[in-house]
Amino acid sequence: MNNFEFYAPTYFAFGKDQEEKAGSLIKRFGGHKVLIHYGGGSVVRSGLLERVKKSLETEDIPYVELGGVLPNPRSGLVYEGIKLCRKEQIDFILAVGGGSTIDSAKAIAAGTIYDGDFWDFYEGKRIEQALPIGTVLTIAAAGSEGSPDSVITKEEGMLKRGASGDAIRPKFSILNPALTQTLSAYQTACGISDIVAHLYERYLTNTKEVEVTDRLIEALIMTMVYEGPRVIEDPNNYEARANIMWAGMMAHNNCCGVGRSQDWTSHGIEHELSAEYDCAHGAGLAVVMPAVFTYTMSHDIARFAQIAVRVWNIPMNEAEPEQTAKAGIEALRQFLVSIGMPRNFEELGAKKEDIPKLAHTACYGGGGDGFMRGFTTLSKEDVEHIYELML
Repeated sequence: MNNFEFYAPTYFAFGKDQEEKAGSLIKRFGGHKVLIHYGGGSVVRSGLLERVKKSLETEDIPYVELGGVLPNPRSGLVYEGIKLCRKEQIDFILAVGGGSTIDSAKAIAAGTIYDGDFWDFYEGKRIEQALPIGTVLTIAAAGSEGSPDSVITKEEGMLKRGASGDAIRPKFSILNPALTQTLSAYQTACGISDIVAHLYERYLTNTKEVEVTDRLIEALIMTMVYEGPRVIEDPNNYEARANIMWAGMMAHNNCCGVGRSQDWTSHGIEHELSAEYDCAHGAGLAVVMPAVFTYTMSHDIARFAQIAVRVWNIPMNEAEPEQTAKAGIEALRQFLVSIGMPRNFEELGAKKEDIPKLAHTACYGGGGDGFMRGFTTLSKEDVEHIYELML
């Protein structure tokens, strides 16, 4: 196990009706004037936004609003939010929504008190300071409610890139599983796919002897395999929603990633798909993961065989472990398809003729040097071959 430092100070309020505590939590964490940031109409139609605003009004906390966050959140709204926060002298941001809304709020929080262009953080500069953030989560997926990460799409060139820093970990996150019961089966499945991807990206490591985090990851994937079909069958299953929501946070606050190298090539390859075609991130990952794993399996067959046996209950073939590894990848693919995820480029809406462009941007966009590094090192040609496996 590698040396590590881990600091995850987010305060979680989990359970039914916890959104009513938004105002008191903002006051607890020092907020005096708040930007309420949200996406489309669902938080309005459901009455959630009104409940949150009432909570702030009860605590005599003034606020301004900025809606309009899109899936795969855009840089244009971030710039608008930064300008608004500076004008209104905002000192706390409350994100009401899913990962896209939270990621946009994090970018605004970092950019508001930064002298340069917030996009600097999405080209490699570490975020050291930001306005404090709170969240009211409406979908279990990205894990942004507990993580130090944010992903934004820059409209100029449609570059989708990430930034990180403990300064953008939320001060508090309100997690009410009942708020996810109105999600469609497709949205729910996209969230499950994203959670599974966050776990696999950490599982694919070149660090030896990391049994504790291996076992944590395996348990969380098994939870998704168990709860996924239950919640697709019964969207109102509160207990299944609760387990998925907490697993989604644990999958990405990095408690499963400490002390080990990690992968993230699946995410990097998928980001080009959701930037180019505006597809759901989880749906893209469902197509990308099996292709990446098939292509990189030979790098460490034992690791893929281990997860096949422990999570997917594949019998170990001692004579031909690669057969066990392949069966585990296929089991993952079949699970994702069974909950309604796409299986190939065509179902995702992607085009074969775009593969050279996608691979080039993945490897060279945003100042890249032509390689993607993680579990293995992938060249542009490697990435093209991976995209071809998705056809």
